[in-house]
Amino acid sequence: MDVIPAIDILDGRCVRLYQGDYQQSEVFGEDPVEVARRWYSQGAKYLHVVDLDGAKQGQPQNLKVIEAIARSIPIRVQMGGGLRDRDSILSVLHSGVSRVILGTAAVENSQLIASICAEFPEQIMIGIDARDGKVATRGWLTTSEILAVDLARSMAEIGIAGIVYTDIHRDGTMQGPNLEALRQLAENVDVPVIASGGISSIADLLNLLTLESVGVKGAIVGKAIYTGHIQLPEAIRAVGNGRWQDVIDSAIA
Repeated sequence: MDVIPAIDILDGRCVRLYQGDYQQSEVFGEDPVEVARRWYSQGAKYLHVVDLDGAKQGQPQNLKVIEAIARSIPIRVQMGGGLRDRDSILSVLHSGVSRVILGTAAVENSQLIASICAEFPEQIMIGIDARDGKVATRGWLTTSEILAVDLARSMAEIGIAGIVYTDIHRDGTMQGPNLEALRQLAENVDVPVIASGGISSIADLLNLLTLESVGVKGAIVGKAIYTGHIQLPEAIRAVGNGRWQDVIDSAIA
C-alpha cells in the first residue's frame, strides 16, 4: 500500500485544516516546495497536493507553486482543488502534475468527467469528501444529498483511475480513519481507493492495510507526519510500497 504525504496550500503556505474548516488552519511550512523536497528525501513515491484557495474559489489559485513542486522532485504528484472545467485541468496537467483529482465537478458535471477520462486515461481521479456519508463540494463548504457510495459507483462506470475518499469529520483530527466507510466504498467499486482523513499512527496504517484486498490501495497522511506522530520512512517500511504504483506508472509511461 502506498503512503502518500499531503501538502495542502492556503495563501501560498503549507497548512492543515481541522475537519475542513478554513477558520481552523495551522501553518506547517512557509515554502511548500521545500516541504515537498523533505518528503521526497524521506522516501515518498507520490505527493498529494491540494489547492485550498482553488477549492474555495472554483479555479486553481496556486498553480505556480504546484508547478514548482512537480518540477523540483522526480516523483508523481497528484493534485486537486478548484478543478471544475477542462481549461483548469489542462493547465494542471501541463504543469507537470501526473494525476488530477476532481471533486465538485463529479457532482455537478459528469459529462466533463467522462470526456476528460477518455482524453487522459489513468490520469483522472475523483475526490469524494463525505460528511455523514453525504458528498461535500466547493471546498467542503456545501454538503449535497448525494451518498458517497452512489457517486463512487457512477464515477467508476465512467472510467476514472481511482478515488480519494476523505471522511471530513476525521480530517485533521488524528482520530483514525473511518474503516467501515472505506470498506463499504471499496467493496462497491472496481477502481483503487485511497484513504484520507484522521490517520495518526502506524497502527492506523496497518488497519488500512487489512482493506487492501477489497481495493484500498493507498493512504494519504497529513497532520501526523507534520507533528511527528508518524515518521514517513517508518510508515513506508511498515506497510510496503509499490504494487498499485507500478500499475499506474506503467499506464502513464
